[in-house]
Amino acid sequence: MKTTLIIATILASLIGILSVISGSMVLLGLRSVDYRVLDWLVVYNVSLGIISIMVAYQIGKQHRKSKLMIISILLLHLLVLGYLYFFNESVAVESIKAMAFRVGIWGAIILLTLIKIPKTTHNNIKI
Repeated sequence: MKTTLIIATILASLIGILSVISGSMVLLGLRSVDYRVLDWLVVYNVSLGIISIMVAYQIGKQHRKSKLMIISILLLHLLVLGYLYFFNESVAVESIKAMAFRVGIWGAIILLTLIKIPKTTHNNIKI
């Protein structure tokens, strides 16, 4: 597997696992925060975290629909970020930063899956 796909798989796995763990801890009351928590946003983050783990598996297996799933997750995160930033006055700055971070990670993941690096031999001749 190409190095770029390995990196994309690792990034998608990590962001998914971290979202599930962090969100689940808040939902179960195991972690309290000193800012206002939007319950629907935490549920969204956990749900997309689970989906992210499944998409990471698809990226690793080079499934033909993995790019479509990556773009879908990126667009969903962009829509939620836009809503939080422009339309929700009660959202914590931390929530906006976390969603912007997710958008950045998924933007990097789609770029990594689209990169075409030609193979070279020892003489720097393209194969």
